[in-house]
Amino acid sequence: MKAIVRLTCLVPALMLGACVQQGAGLDVGATGSLGATDKAGVLAGGTMMQRGMASYYRHGRRTANGEAFNPGGMTAAHRTLPFGTRVKVVHEDTGRAVVVRINDRGPFSHGRVIDLAHGPAQSLGLTRSGVGRVALYRLD
Repeated sequence: MKAIVRLTCLVPALMLGACVQQGAGLDVGATGSLGATDKAGVLAGGTMMQRGMASYYRHGRRTANGEAFNPGGMTAAHRTLPFGTRVKVVHEDTGRAVVVRINDRGPFSHGRVIDLAHGPAQSLGLTRSGVGRVALYRLD
C-alpha cells in the first residue's frame, strides 16, 4: 500500500518536472529577427526562438525519425521542433553559426536546448568544452 501511495505522489511530480524542463532556456521576450549583417555570415534571417545551452553527441544509434545517425552530419536533436525543421544555431560567445536540420529528440539534460551532432558542434567550437551558450533561429 505504501508503494502505491509513493507512486501516486511520484508520477505527478515527474510529469510536472518534465513540463518545467521543456521550457528551460526559452526566452519568450527575445523574439525578433537577425539582421542581414549577421556576424557569422551564415544564412542571415530567421526568427529567434530560444536561447540556452547546447551540447553534442556522437553515438551511432538511429535517430528518432529513423535515420542512421551521422556524427559529421549537420543535424541536431530538439525536444519539440518538427523533424526536418532547419535551425540556425549561433554560438553567443564567438558569433560562429551553423544551420542544422532537426532529425532527433533531446536533449534530456536540464538547461540544454539543443543537442548537436559532432560536425556542427566542431564548426561552432563546442567540442573542447562540450557545451556552449547559443541562440536558435528557426529558418522554416
